[in-house]
Amino acid sequence: GRDGLGGFEGIEDDRANSHPGVKHIYVQGDAYRWDMHKRDRDTAPDRQRNEVRGMRANGVPLVLDNGETWKFTYSMFIPNTLKATTSFTHIMQTKMPGLGSAPITVMSLRRTGTSSKIEFKVTEGDTLVGNTDLAPLWDRWIDTEVEIHIGDAGTGYVRWAVHSGGSTVLDVTKSGVDTWLDDRVRPKWGIYRSLSDAAQIQDCHLLLKNMKGYQLS
Repeated sequence: GRDGLGGFEGIEDDRANSHPGVKHIYVQGDAYRWDMHKRDRDTAPDRQRNEVRGMRANGVPLVLDNGETWKFTYSMFIPNTLKATTSFTHIMQTKMPGLGSAPITVMSLRRTGTSSKIEFKVTEGDTLVGNTDLAPLWDRWIDTEVEIHIGDAGTGYVRWAVHSGGSTVLDVTKSGVDTWLDDRVRPKWGIYRSLSDAAQIQDCHLLLKNMKGYQLS
């Protein structure tokens, strides 16, 4: 409500101008909202991306560096129109700035057969931190915590927790993972998905609120 989208370092709203005149990322009440329509396209036509990147404190971008530990907490509303897919549907990433590099970690909605999960992975080694059923978390506010110790060559760790209705759905930690590429680490939030699982693609949105970032000592 105070900083609006200025709370983030950058905005990636319809980079390909596939849906002219439509704002896909905006403040709605006390939450940030991401809209995604079936017609929206990223610069690569086989995928969609409406995301924000980075964090600003007092207007200054925060730098997440090798050897540091950071924690992100926020509340999240995933409607049942935002489906899990057999390819990628990411709703949070950490990345190195710049084009062409793979994400470091991803929070994703993943479908395998008839099973839909929300999961967290470290990209290096395709390492699963944890997952849980998505359906019980649809259409309600849930809380999530992501804690990352940034480290190269297996010296990092990731902790991921999900809470719903006052209960802890999961609280898992994966140590000995690679959470550093180069330059710095930058979180991203929003919807980034492949269109290959066409039956699961429909107009949808994502809401996040109470977003906080901490550098832990």
